[in-house]
Amino acid sequence: RSLAVDRAPRRCQHAPAMTSQERFSVHSQLEHLQAKYVGTGHADTTKFEWAVNQHRDSYALYCGVDSLSMFFAVAENESIGRVKFSCLQKMIQPCGPPPPKEED
Repeated sequence: RSLAVDRAPRRCQHAPAMTSQERFSVHSQLEHLQAKYVGTGHADTTKFEWAVNQHRDSYALYCGVDSLSMFFAVAENESIGRVKFSCLQKMIQPCGPPPPKEED
């Protein structure tokens, strides 16, 4: 069998456009998730707020998972309690003070 096979060119098949009902459903689901979970953000979320949410989520994970706390304790040569305490302290202002707000 030869590799050169004559075929008709394939045509791209585009997905059908979303109806207004589907668009509304997707939008309402997104709004529900944003209301339920603070870290998902919204249209007015600033870069600073997004970074703070990311850092706090990470520190909460480090404090909540004992094996991660033990890993950090060994790596830093500290006690597990001290590592958890420092994680909690870092959650207060994980990215430093907020930037000054721009007045319109």
